[in-house]
Amino acid sequence: MNMRAAGSVFIDRHFHALTHRNYRYMWFGQCVSLIGTWMQNIGQSWLVLTITGSSLKLGIVAACQFLPILLFSLFAGIIVDKYPKKQILIVTQTVSMILAFALAALVLTDTVRYEYILVLALLLGLNNTLDMPTRQSFNVEIVGKDDLMNAVALNSTTFNMARIIGPSIGAVMMAWLGAGWCFLLNGFSFVAVLYGLAHIETAPYVRKARSKEGIFKEIKDGIVYIAKDPLLSPTVLLVAVIGTLAFNFNILIPVFTKNVLHMSETTYGSLMSCLGVGSLAGALTMSFRSKKGPKLKVSMIASCMVGVCLILNGLTSSVWICGVLLACTGFFNIMLATNSNSALQMNAKDEFRARVMSVYALVFAGSTPIGSLFSGFIADHFGANGAFIVCGMLTGALCLLITWKYKSSLSPKLVGSQGND
Repeated sequence: MNMRAAGSVFIDRHFHALTHRNYRYMWFGQCVSLIGTWMQNIGQSWLVLTITGSSLKLGIVAACQFLPILLFSLFAGIIVDKYPKKQILIVTQTVSMILAFALAALVLTDTVRYEYILVLALLLGLNNTLDMPTRQSFNVEIVGKDDLMNAVALNSTTFNMARIIGPSIGAVMMAWLGAGWCFLLNGFSFVAVLYGLAHIETAPYVRKARSKEGIFKEIKDGIVYIAKDPLLSPTVLLVAVIGTLAFNFNILIPVFTKNVLHMSETTYGSLMSCLGVGSLAGALTMSFRSKKGPKLKVSMIASCMVGVCLILNGLTSSVWICGVLLACTGFFNIMLATNSNSALQMNAKDEFRARVMSVYALVFAGSTPIGSLFSGFIADHFGANGAFIVCGMLTGALCLLITWKYKSSLSPKLVGSQGND
């Protein structure tokens, strides 16, 4: 067997979503764009901390960026259901590009202020409110249900490759040229994903509106549908806990780097990359086992392990041990996110999928404002170590409670039981 044939067999076995032409366009575009996104993420966090010196104010920026998702994601699910998702993504990705250029212009002209960063974070949050459920529910249109979990795992792989590369490049860029160049390059990176979207050809699923149903009735129906499902409900609850208490790395890691380790932005970038290395390993693990389908037990174990890793991270002041623990945290985080995302999409009926994914966006990212303010407040009063410990203890306790409450839902027959309805 020659190298090309061997490569084709490997891709078909472990990355079979890439055999779909439309998905390849989307995936390669995201490979470029997400590197820019992570450069902007670490650049913005370090910029805010440098300007204000306050963990709480850094938390407020993160809260502004995710507050719109908390407030409006349920309404976004209704919109996503009724319009072609490709067209929505072209609009949202263009808006993200414009906002990145705006932040770059403010920094490079030395006119940036904390208030301006808050406004741009809020606008980006509004845009992401529509973008997130659209991207999540677009996967099934371009790969189908059989390859959906593999596509979700590959998306996580891309995201975490970018989490390794982006912070590393961003840290060097900040040290040599300043944060403004991180934002400028992020703006240009959206060209790749817009090019990919322009070449995708697919028949969109658009749900016909029921004339007698108002928007609030549709939202209520989606929530009731999730609450009554023995697989969807515990999955959503686990994601809510992790999204609120364990996804505050943009707050805690820069504060930990500056105030506990007393290191510079290069160490901050390295620690974020460690998180990405672990997350990449988790994404690849889920990709290799994607043909087995999502299992609720995986989400339960992974969520509890995230809590343990956070507690241990709060007990160390060594940069090396911290890097290893962040890698472990990233590994279990992505196992949970990939497994949960796949379970929700594969088990939701077509007419409810966008609404289910809007709830996923709500609990995964929309809960971040609460967690950001909470972790920022704890870090301001008890230090970054204390914030890691408190968030870890609450994460572990709540995930154990959910596991105990829904232990009867662990039967394998529940997974995928509704996927073909």
